[in-house]
Amino acid sequence: AFLVIATLCGSLGFGVYTLSDEVVDIVDDMPRAAKKLRDRMNAPQRGGEDPGLLSKVQSAATEIDKTAASASEPVPTARGIQRVQVVQPAFSASDYVWQGGRGAISFLTQLAVVLFLVFFLLVTDDLYKRKIVKIAGPTLTKKKISVQIMDEINQQISGFLRVQVITSLLVTVATSLALWWFGVNNYIIWGLLAGLFNSIPYLGPILVTGGLAVVTFMQFDDLLFTSYVSGTALAITSLEGWLLTPVLMSRAAQMNPVAIFVGLLFWSWVWGVWGTILAVPMLMALKAVCDRVEDLQPVGELLGE
Repeated sequence: AFLVIATLCGSLGFGVYTLSDEVVDIVDDMPRAAKKLRDRMNAPQRGGEDPGLLSKVQSAATEIDKTAASASEPVPTARGIQRVQVVQPAFSASDYVWQGGRGAISFLTQLAVVLFLVFFLLVTDDLYKRKIVKIAGPTLTKKKISVQIMDEINQQISGFLRVQVITSLLVTVATSLALWWFGVNNYIIWGLLAGLFNSIPYLGPILVTGGLAVVTFMQFDDLLFTSYVSGTALAITSLEGWLLTPVLMSRAAQMNPVAIFVGLLFWSWVWGVWGTILAVPMLMALKAVCDRVEDLQPVGELLGE
């Protein structure tokens, strides 16, 4: 167990150290990218006749504020009563950085808890499996059903993880090669992000595509070329999800899209990032239990494809 955890931590540390320079480059480019985007949004259109998009939005917001202020003018107060108006604090970059640092510390703390949990589960081996069989009931039939449920859960989740690793590697390689061909900077980082976020159904590819679109637009300043790059990245993940994964995943382990989406929303709300990652494996375990327990078979039918 210790060797597994040490190997995992060492691999993660080596990967972070190897890619640290490219990550630093991305962070250094963020202020320039934000300034470039702001200048592009403020740039006049049609040869300088029309103001930029951001200027139009700001003007519209100002007019709306004026209209709301005129419609809600305060009623004259009585003598001796002072009217108080609450002013929202201005945006503070230091507060934003502090909140981001707290989020990073919270993530690292949760990661440490997960590693300790994995370590203790590996140490105990099949202890809980034996205990569940023991408390399942006095009859041999109930014990056999319990063993079958746990074996099926193990097979489904193991198969799911194998498929997830294979598809994530393929998405990483394909996305990195495509971005290299397009000439996008830090294509290895974005390929790895595409592979990692590919494990999050629906939301992961959308987030990577959106971030890649912003980075590509900042680099090339060409909206059409940006659509080509982001569309290619989205097409890679879509082809993987529609063609490759259904072939590799066994029929019993497949879930219908509605159940996956609802489960993703629920567990993301309950556990945040970890709930988003673990939503599909937990749904598969629930489906395996429902398929084996007679009273819960209708629920398993609703979850299945």
